[in-house]
Amino acid sequence: MNFQIKAFSTVNKYLHTIVILLIVFNSCKGQQSKVEEVQRDTTITRATSFSKLFLDSATVVKFITDQNTSDSDAVQLRNFYKSRNYQYAWFTEDGIAEHTRAFWNLHNNYISNFGDTALRFKNFHQEIDTLLTLDSTLKISPQQMLQTELALTQHFFEYSKHAYAGKVDSKDLQWFIPRKKIDAVVLLDSFIARDGKNLEGWEPVNIYYQRLKQELLHYYTIEKAGGWKEIATDKSKRYKPGDSAVVIKQVKQRLQISVDDKSIDTTPYYKSELELVIQRAQRSFGLKDDGIITAGLIKELNVAVTERIRQMLINLERMRWIPEQPPGNLLLVNIPEFRLHVFDSGKKQFSMNVVVGKEGHSTVIFTDQLKYVVFSPYWNLPSSIVKNEILSAMQRNSNYLTRNNMEQTGTSNGLPVIRQKPGSSNSLGKVKFIFPNSYNIYFHDTPAKALFNESNRAFSHGCIRLGEPAKLAEYLLRDQPEWTREKIKEAMNASKENWVTLKKPVPVFISYFTVWVDSEGLLNFRTDIYGHDKEIAAHLFE
Repeated sequence: MNFQIKAFSTVNKYLHTIVILLIVFNSCKGQQSKVEEVQRDTTITRATSFSKLFLDSATVVKFITDQNTSDSDAVQLRNFYKSRNYQYAWFTEDGIAEHTRAFWNLHNNYISNFGDTALRFKNFHQEIDTLLTLDSTLKISPQQMLQTELALTQHFFEYSKHAYAGKVDSKDLQWFIPRKKIDAVVLLDSFIARDGKNLEGWEPVNIYYQRLKQELLHYYTIEKAGGWKEIATDKSKRYKPGDSAVVIKQVKQRLQISVDDKSIDTTPYYKSELELVIQRAQRSFGLKDDGIITAGLIKELNVAVTERIRQMLINLERMRWIPEQPPGNLLLVNIPEFRLHVFDSGKKQFSMNVVVGKEGHSTVIFTDQLKYVVFSPYWNLPSSIVKNEILSAMQRNSNYLTRNNMEQTGTSNGLPVIRQKPGSSNSLGKVKFIFPNSYNIYFHDTPAKALFNESNRAFSHGCIRLGEPAKLAEYLLRDQPEWTREKIKEAMNASKENWVTLKKPVPVFISYFTVWVDSEGLLNFRTDIYGHDKEIAAHLFE
């Protein structure tokens, strides 16, 4: 590949010195948790243990001292061996354990697939590679076995940090969703218990990560085969069923490669059966799926495979940060997709188009709890809008507030406090949804319905406008029988504001993914509208 992951760890002069860098993120500020010491499990004996080989606790202490390990990192190492009464993890009395080979294969595949050279230390890798190619019954010195055992454990902790906990500090990238917690000691115990089998189910990653990882491997194969050729484009040309052109043949050849569909012919004719393939490709890029081959579609198809791989790696890094999906309901907004997805117990119930913040008024990435539905809301204008937009309009037209259904309720810091009254012209529309947060972001209706027909829907001042607000209100209030569809409609068209508290708050995730695989198996790519991909790339790639 043409780019390399930056190294985030260091190696000192000793070959087996791999500093334990497992960081447990327990808040959106990314603060490190204090690791508690565990009690030694003396119920494990040579008669009941996985391995008949045991360490002396003093050798672990010496190893930690020799490496000048930090207190928290030392606790991680001691806890692992205490929990197994100091039995060996990577060796048995017969030689190298089977899961040791499985881990090293998993580890090397990770380095190869993600280009993460931070985990490749030449002499250490040569030593392990040599050891694994030897006859497992070959005797090695007790000291070499001991040092390799402890070094491999530390290396596993380092691997889990890179592969599953994420390498970039998300709070530095405006990602205020608390990161998932990774306990490397528990992870290693569960890995050993599997004895190198069923590792796909073992990896502590979400389904979105697993899906995208498979697509990444597919794109690596494409890259090794030479990628795809650029398609000639003419902005004035559009191709539909029945047309014939060289470009149509080129588009077919391009899609044959990426979607791995050998049934697509390579003639220059746009036959009717191609239309569904084109529509699927359009959906994968967030374009209007009308089946017409346009310059916009060709532009997306012409993005080089190496650039698509880079985009996948960036989004896989984000996916490592995501905590487990909460049980019950979840509202998930993906900003670059301009869509809200509603989940119940992990299953998607429905989705809708949204409008997000425009450049300079970016919607913040964070999580909170939706608690209130407000029908026929007032719009309390932010002081920035009053200062930058309303004051000048009021100076030009003394009737501006009346004509726009607004009123002044006071003053604050030398500025008038202005709100827009409920009604058809209200900028929040007929309903808003409140999840109290310090960013003053919420969901709301809007009278500007035409914007939902745009492909790029970044127009707001930061809040999120909903394409189908009544549908969401009905769904959220479905367990509150007094709120029938008729009553909701009446409340949305009233002249008085009405706050309704949900029986149970609903988690809201405002996320940012420019690549993902959806529930139908479609690989999606979107534009990096806020430049967040570029920021992560600066941390990840040389």
